[in-house]
Amino acid sequence: MSVPRISKDDLKLRLDDAAGDAPVIVDARLKYPYEHSTMTLPGALRVAPESIAASLGDGTLPRDRQIVVYDSDPDDMVSERIVAQLLARGYRAVVLQGGIADWAAAKFPTDSKPAPQPASPPGAQKG
Repeated sequence: MSVPRISKDDLKLRLDDAAGDAPVIVDARLKYPYEHSTMTLPGALRVAPESIAASLGDGTLPRDRQIVVYDSDPDDMVSERIVAQLLARGYRAVVLQGGIADWAAAKFPTDSKPAPQPASPPGAQKG
C-alpha cells in the first residue's frame, strides 16, 4: 500500500515551527501495545484502529489540518491502513514513518500516558 509518509525529523520540525497550524497527531496503536506503553507523542489523540470509522463523522479529526498517524508496528501497517481510509474520505493524512519507536529512539519529546486505573472489585463501594 502506498500512502504518504513523514519522517520523525520532518514532523519534529513541523511541531516546533507550527504556530496554529500544527498537524493533529493520532495514536493508532493496537490495544495491547497501547495499554502496555507509558508514553505517547506530545498532544496525541488516542483513536483505536477499530474506532477510526466512528471518529470520521464525530468531528474528532479535523479536515482543515494535516493528520499524522502512528502505531507501534515496525512496518507501519496499522497506520497505513488508517491513512488510506482517511485519504479516501478527503482528509490530509500521512504515516509517521517508524512510528513511536523511531520517535522515542531519537529522544524526541514524549508525553507520559496516565496509568490505567485498577478496576474496583465486584461489590466494592465507591467513595
